[in-house]
Amino acid sequence: MKQILYIAHGGGPMPLLGDRSHDDLNNALRKAATRMSKPTAIIVVSAHWETDVPHVTTGSQPELIYDYYGFPPESYTIQYPSPGAPELAEKVLSAITNQGLKAVGEPQRGFDHGLFVPLKIMYPAADIPCVQLSLQNTLNAEAHIKLGKALQAVDHDGLLILGSGFSFHNMRAFFAPDTSDADNKNAEFQAWLQHTCCATDISERERQQLLINWQQAPHARFCHPREEHLLPLHVCYGAAERACNQATTVYALNKESRMFYWQIN
Repeated sequence: MKQILYIAHGGGPMPLLGDRSHDDLNNALRKAATRMSKPTAIIVVSAHWETDVPHVTTGSQPELIYDYYGFPPESYTIQYPSPGAPELAEKVLSAITNQGLKAVGEPQRGFDHGLFVPLKIMYPAADIPCVQLSLQNTLNAEAHIKLGKALQAVDHDGLLILGSGFSFHNMRAFFAPDTSDADNKNAEFQAWLQHTCCATDISERERQQLLINWQQAPHARFCHPREEHLLPLHVCYGAAERACNQATTVYALNKESRMFYWQIN
């Protein structure tokens, strides 16, 4: 069995610092972990790693990368000693290259906060081997769906593919006063996204085209001035290539977002 989950990971390390605007998100991440079968390994596609071609962590004990700034000192001493998974990493690299794509192993690269922040909430024991997979810096939606399709060939029982992003990611809006106009724009985009990922009355060809052309969705560029936090969803969809099993509405930084879950038997 393979499980696929796209999540919101919140603002930097704030979910781990007791920030009340992340309470709903933290609860949703914990509930997701309890609803799912505990994975034997996790591939994390983080919004916070972009490279020219897909890169994959191959180290056996990656260090943490505190890739944020301006937070309290304790933010830079967070620990999450999850082991790497070199054998799984090689399977990921092979699956990508077998699809005619280039891929690069990264033996020294650590885990960024797109991995360790949500996983510290979901699986605090840090006992599940992890591999991190980069986005491509072209930010091409179709290329990321193809990357997800390549992951279908990764043979590992009990695998979780985790897309770590945020289905709303407008930095100005996060820190501007809340307005009904902004909230309504976001709500329309989130509703479009949920229908696109969950509707069973559209073909996979139609669903894929909707995700490729996501910029045509209502208020798409308001919700994502830059799409790096949305594209982990495209990888997740490519790996599943069907309607999701469950969508969950979550709030973080006082903004509505979505999480999507697939179970592949």
